[in-house]
Amino acid sequence: MKTPYIFFLIPFIMLFKQVSAQSTDTLRLNLTEVVAMAKEKSIASKQAATLKETRYWEWMTYKSNYQPQLSLKGTLPGYSKSSISVQQPDGTIDFRQVRNNNSSLDLSFSQRIAQTGGTIFGTTSLQRFDDFDRNSTIYNGVPYGVGYAQPLFQFNTLKWDRRIAPLKYNESQQAYIESMEQISINASNYFFELLLAQVDLQIAETNRRNTGSIQQIANTKFEMGKVSKNEILQLQLEALKAEKAVGIAKRDMEVATYNLKTYTGLQSTDKIKLSLPQATLAMKVVVEQALKEAFQNRSDAIAFGRRLEEARRDVAKAKGDNGLNATLNAKLGFSKSGRNIGSVYQNPKDQQLLELTLEIPILDWGRQKSRKKTALANQQFTQYSVEQDKQNFTQKIITEVNLFEMMKDQIALNAKAEEIASEKYQIAKERYVLGNLSITDLSIAFQENDQAKRDYINSLRDFWGAYYQLRYLSLFDFEKNEKIKI
Repeated sequence: MKTPYIFFLIPFIMLFKQVSAQSTDTLRLNLTEVVAMAKEKSIASKQAATLKETRYWEWMTYKSNYQPQLSLKGTLPGYSKSSISVQQPDGTIDFRQVRNNNSSLDLSFSQRIAQTGGTIFGTTSLQRFDDFDRNSTIYNGVPYGVGYAQPLFQFNTLKWDRRIAPLKYNESQQAYIESMEQISINASNYFFELLLAQVDLQIAETNRRNTGSIQQIANTKFEMGKVSKNEILQLQLEALKAEKAVGIAKRDMEVATYNLKTYTGLQSTDKIKLSLPQATLAMKVVVEQALKEAFQNRSDAIAFGRRLEEARRDVAKAKGDNGLNATLNAKLGFSKSGRNIGSVYQNPKDQQLLELTLEIPILDWGRQKSRKKTALANQQFTQYSVEQDKQNFTQKIITEVNLFEMMKDQIALNAKAEEIASEKYQIAKERYVLGNLSITDLSIAFQENDQAKRDYINSLRDFWGAYYQLRYLSLFDFEKNEKIKI
C-alpha cells in the first residue's frame, strides 16, 4: 500500500509549526481568514460596494421615468415697477410708469406612455394680476384641463430603455459579486507572497545553522589534515551566502507583510504568521456545469445580450431620427377670469386645442441615409464582436477547469519531490561528515532541498489561484454546489 503524500510533508509541516511558536505579538491567519478580511475591510471592497450603490440609484432613476409625475410651478411674487412704451391713438409712443404684481401657480400631473412615447397630462392653474396704479386686482385660472402630446414617426426612448436598463442593472449586480471574487484572487496572491517569504526565511535560517555546524566539522577535519583549504574557503563562502539569504528573506517578508496588511485593511501592528492551506478540496468540477453556470451568472454573459440590444436600439434611432419631426397635441379644459378667486371657478368657459406640428427635410445630401448605414454596419460589427467574445469566454472557462485538475496532480508531485529532496539532503550531510562527498555535491543537495520546498508552496499557490479563478469565472461555489450570492 502506497504511503499518502501528506505523510511526506510531516517534517516540513513540523518545521513550519516549530518556527511559528506561540507569541503574544503574533497574529495567526489562514487563507480563508485573509480572504474574508479583504472582502470586509479592503478599500477595493468599499469601492465595489459604492459602485453597486451608484448603479442601484441609477436603476431607481430609470424606474421613476415610468411613474406619474406631480409638480408645482409658480411665481410668487411677480412684482414689477418700470417704465414701458405705450402707443397713443395718433401712433406716437409715450412712456409711462407702471407698478404691478403678476403672480401665478400651476399644479400639473403627467404620465409618460412607454408603448407610444407620448405623454398624458392634467393641469390646474391660477393667476393674479395687481395693478397698483389703478388699485385693481383680477384673477385668471384654469380650474382643470387634460391633454395628450404624441410624437409621430420618431424614436421612442422609453421603449428601448425598458429593454436595456434591466439588463444593465442585472449586469451591475453580477459585476459586484465578481468584484468580491476578484478581491479573493488578489488576497490569495498576497497571502502566498507572504507565505513564500516566510518559508524562504525559515529555509535561510535553517541553512545558516546547518552551514555553521558543517563548518565546525570541516574546521576540525582541516586541523587533522583531512580536508583542503579550498573546501574551508568554499564553506566560508556558503556561510556568507546563507547570511546574505537571511537578510534578503527578512526584507522580502517585511515587504510582503506590508502589502498584505495594506490590501486587506489590517490595522494591527502585530507580526503575521500564516498557516499552510490544505492541499485538497472535496469538489469535482465538470466543464459542462462550469459553462452553464458562467453563462447564467456572469456579467459578461448578460453584457452579450445588452450589447446586441444597444446595437438594435441605435439602428432604430437612426431610422426614427429621419428628419421628419411631427407632434400631435390635444388639450381639453376650462378657464375663466374674474375679480375674485371664487368667480374663476363659477361657470368656467371650455377651451380646446388640437394641433399638429411638422418639420420635413427637403434636402439633406444623404445625411440620413449615411446615419442609417452606419448604424447597420455597427450592428453587424457588434454581432461579430459578441460572437468572438463568447468563444473566448467559453475557451477561458474550459482552460481554467483543466488547469484546476492539473494543479491537483502538481501538488502531489511536488510533495513527493520535497520528501525525496529532504531525504537526499540528509544523506548528503551524513556523507560529507564521513568524508565521502564533496562540498560541491553537498551545495547542490542544499539547493535542491530549498527549491523543492519552494516548489511545493508555489504549487499550493497555483492550486488555490485556480480555485478562486474558477469561482470568479462561473460565480458558482463548487464546494457547496450553489450559486455565489452576496
